[in-house]
Formats: sequence, C-alpha cells, structure tokens
Amino acid sequence: VQLQASGGGLVQNGGSLRLSCVASGRTFRNYNVGWFRQAPGKEREFVAAITWNGIVTYYADSVKGRFTLSRDNAKNTVYLQMNSLKPEDTAVYYCAADLSPRYNSRNYYYTEGTYDYWGQGTLVTVSS
Repeated sequence: VQLQASGGGLVQNGGSLRLSCVASGRTFRNYNVGWFRQAPGKEREFVAAITWNGIVTYYADSVKGRFTLSRDNAKNTVYLQMNSLKPEDTAVYYCAADLSPRYNSRNYYYTEGTYDYWGQGTLVTVSS
C-alpha cells in the first residue's frame, strides 16, 4: 500500500487543521493507521492511531482532547482533525499503515516498528 499525507500548513496558535492520509490499494480496510510527528531536532513520536475497523482510537497524552481520528474506508482515507493547536505541535506529520486486522495491545499501536508502510510527511507549523 502507498500512503499520501496532506493538509499541513501554517496556522496560528489555537487554530485548526485537518490532515488526510490517502492510501492506494483495495484492502485499506484491513490496515491500522497511525500518525507520528517529528519536530526539528527531536525524535519522531507517536500522535494517534486508529484500528482497521475505525472502532478503537489511541492518542498521545499531549494531543488527547484536541486531536480526533476518523476514517472513511470507502475513500481509503484517514483524517486527523487537529484543534486548539499549539506551537509545540509544530512538526512534520507522518501517517503509517499496518496490516493487522485484529485487536492488539495499546503499545502495539504506539510503536513505530509496528508499521510497515509510511507516507512522505506533511509539515504543520503553528505560530505563537
């Protein structure tokens, strides 16, 4: 599967953006999708994940209550709605996919090594 992340841009403190991750391939409905981000000079970190069926979502503590994941399998797309953005949310955001249509532990989704396919990243810049 190939992933294309988009929707990044420049937004003011407190603003909103919606990122999209569009996948090629007809079996997208079998893939879990995770979002990670990498800020300048920092390690890449987990942001959020959604199971293949869209029933379960996971969020990093730093974004919980502000970011929301959803997916439309008919459109092969996962959306990351980001509200109340802060300057510390500034990063390149990557979506990633894992072919594992079954429930796993929370740590499974938080781990970069879980994901076999990665998109190219989209830059989000939040000005103060």
